[in-house]
Amino acid sequence: MPTADSLRLLREASQLYIAKGKKVVHYDLTEESPDDETLAKLAIGRSGNLRAPTLRIGDTIIVGFHQETYDDLLG
Repeated sequence: MPTADSLRLLREASQLYIAKGKKVVHYDLTEESPDDETLAKLAIGRSGNLRAPTLRIGDTIIVGFHQETYDDLLG
């Protein structure tokens, strides 16, 4: 089941950035724990897989593309 696997991967992160359009939602998963429904609505596409692009750097996951977020985290 791709959705369960996707949620499991997201839960392994300590920092989660989810870009949707011009908006970026950041969760510090060591401090807060959004429910699975919230994460699924933001990060999982119709196929049940994580939206593209998804980038994992250590314990940080970025879902979706937002140039400023990439610059901040990778620059």
